[in-house]
Amino acid sequence: MVPDPVPGLLDDGFQKLYSLDFRTARQEFASYQKARPNDPLGKAAEAASYLFEELNDKGVLSSDFFLNDDKFLKGLGGNPEANANPSFVSANEQARGMARQNLRANAGDTNAMLVLTMTDGMESDYDQIIERKQIPAVSLTRQAEGEASTLLALDPEAKDAYVALGAGHYIIGCLPAFKRAFLWFGGIHGDRERGIEEMQVAAVQGHYLRPFAKILLALAYRREHQPSRARVLLTELNEEFPANTRFAYELSLLEPDGGNNGKQCCR
Repeated sequence: MVPDPVPGLLDDGFQKLYSLDFRTARQEFASYQKARPNDPLGKAAEAASYLFEELNDKGVLSSDFFLNDDKFLKGLGGNPEANANPSFVSANEQARGMARQNLRANAGDTNAMLVLTMTDGMESDYDQIIERKQIPAVSLTRQAEGEASTLLALDPEAKDAYVALGAGHYIIGCLPAFKRAFLWFGGIHGDRERGIEEMQVAAVQGHYLRPFAKILLALAYRREHQPSRARVLLTELNEEFPANTRFAYELSLLEPDGGNNGKQCCR
């Protein structure tokens, strides 16, 4: 029996995404959407490509951003309207709408649940980092956590869901104590150690989001003063995606000379 080539379009698209070839990635995702028009995962992947491209272009997925509390906890500087990404917003909304429609037809559709987890998690990142809307971002983080927990209860193998769980717990756990206390009264709890443990699961056993989990985890290790652990993950990412010069640059920062050896980043 000849294997179905369609699922490979998503794998190839995410491979290109992490290699920073966003145009080709979106071509692969468009081909998947044409072959599987009722599967919201194709549109969610397209949304991920727009968001990842913006995060990369603006240096968010870097130690410069993650190690600077003012940036990490408050988001990008400048005018939020100028930072807006309508292509991401549109694709993300379409993916969410398709997922909800599929769940109305089948409440146990774990693929649709994964898409909801991804779309709410991505919109939370977008609100927090790009548009600096902290309250909506926290609300969406909580929503994504609930969706991820529901998904994992039905399908324990859906390890990509741990990205939303881990990132949410870690980022909220990094907030100042008075902000965590305020959120705690609203039923929102942050836990840095738990967040790292959840991202570790996704970094080892995730599928489409496994490399993204590795990126987040490596940068979290930098914040936690664990450079040896960050080095392992960045080495793996650099070997898997040699076209992504961000990984080589971040790895060079962990060298004894702090990266002053002529290596250049992608920016």
